[in-house]
Amino acid sequence: MARVKGGTEALVRLELRLGLKFTDRARLERALTHSSLKRSASDASYERLEFLGDRVLGLVIAQKLFETHPKSDEGDLSLRLNTLVSAQTCAVVADEMGLPEFIRHGSDLKRAAAGKNRSIRADVVEALIAAIYLEHGLEVARDFVLERWAPHLSGSQVARRDPKTELQEWAHKRAGAPPAYELLDRSGPDHEPVFTVRAAIEGVAPAEGRGPSKRVAEQRAAEAILVREGVWEPEEA
Repeated sequence: MARVKGGTEALVRLELRLGLKFTDRARLERALTHSSLKRSASDASYERLEFLGDRVLGLVIAQKLFETHPKSDEGDLSLRLNTLVSAQTCAVVADEMGLPEFIRHGSDLKRAAAGKNRSIRADVVEALIAAIYLEHGLEVARDFVLERWAPHLSGSQVARRDPKTELQEWAHKRAGAPPAYELLDRSGPDHEPVFTVRAAIEGVAPAEGRGPSKRVAEQRAAEAILVREGVWEPEEA
């Protein structure tokens, strides 16, 4: 992501791409601005807008799922919602829109870990939703979300379940028995422990997982097997 030059020209290009005009271009620019660009107390980033946009996105997607999946229970709807509003999906939507080219940031961001990029792209999408909502109202924001999320709402992206539940079902089909979890190690201070757990299935190579609790470590060990065995695709970093 390179810092956008010629701010007004870039905003006009983005408006054309969105098919929307903004009377408050300062807000639109703020929705595209990462905190690394902060040069003075008067500068503002997208963080407050992202907070609002996250809620608007959740409402729109939740209502759409409620309408299009009348036979789904709360648990299934929640799984679908969590997937559709996740950072991974939001970042994909940002890429589909070509939004990264408009993100404004400081030069020091280039030194940030690559794994943070997905979060930034996702945050900017949510901030943009908030800018649209504040400028044009809920109906226009709803139309924007439903149009951009349409490929993902169509069912091309499957909600990912709890890895231990997924592994248990796969293990029953593969080995006729549930996986076994063994606590291998507990290290670190009491206020910040690290648990290491091994997940094992008969006839399948075991895998280990680490986490701040035994439950999280078990989930990560289960996920490691699911990814290694091709049951799940690895999530984007």
